[in-house]
This record gives sequence, C-alpha cells and structure tokens, in this order.
Amino acid sequence: MELVSEVTARLENKPGRLAKICSALAQEKVDVLAISVMESGGVSVLRLVTSDLDAAKRVLTSLGTESTVDEVLALQIENRTGSLAGVLEKLAAEHINIEYAYVSSTTSQGKALAILHTANLKRAQQILREPGASTSEKPGGRRPLHSR
Repeated sequence: MELVSEVTARLENKPGRLAKICSALAQEKVDVLAISVMESGGVSVLRLVTSDLDAAKRVLTSLGTESTVDEVLALQIENRTGSLAGVLEKLAAEHINIEYAYVSSTTSQGKALAILHTANLKRAQQILREPGASTSEKPGGRRPLHSR
C-alpha cells in the first residue's frame, strides 16, 4: 500500500478522444496502471495512475488537455468476492469517507489494484496498516456495517 500520484483531466465527450490519449501514452511507453473515466454533465472525467507521471502530463498537455495531480491510496487486494468490501468497512468503522474509488487488474496472480481517494489519506493508510487489517485477510469477526 502506498500513496501514488493520480492525473485527473476533463475531456470533451466525443468519439476517439480517449483513444487518442491512450494511443499517445502507449507511444511514449507510459503504462496505464489504473484508469477511470466517467461522464459528468457532458464532460468526461479521466483519472489515471501511470508508470510515469511526468510523461503522462506531457502527453495530455501536448493534446491540449489540462490536468491536475492529486495523491491517492493504491493498495493490492485479493481478487476475490468481498475483498474490497472488507477494506471499505475497516475505513468506514473509523469514519473515513471514500470520495471515489476504482479497481484495476494487476500483473500479480489473484490480485487487484484498488485506488482510493479520501479526505484523510494518511489516516486511511494508517488504519489499513494496523495489525489485523491486512487487505488480504479473510472476512470474519464483526458483522458488516450495512447489516448492523
């Protein structure tokens, strides 16, 4: 688990725009480790975690796309039912709100990469590092918050 830099850009919502960005990133040999794109009021919001932050920003700038950079929490979780729920319940129990999240596959067998943004990233990181808070531990013990 670590804090990583994420690039956010607002894109015209039209055919080929995302393809052009991804092609340009590939041309610069920038790996996309995690990606989220969603429409919001006619504009698409693109969020990327890449292998090379500076190159990703240069690519976006060269395509006339403004971007911002923010820190997010990146953690590997088991790629199985309930893994993400377990992480989120630990954070909810400590009153940590998830502002947004997305998950991507990884090259590690049986793992997924979860990207979380909270108002208090350092506290979230601390909670998930506490003993018994392993992101790959099996669910059990306390009932989920939604069933209390």
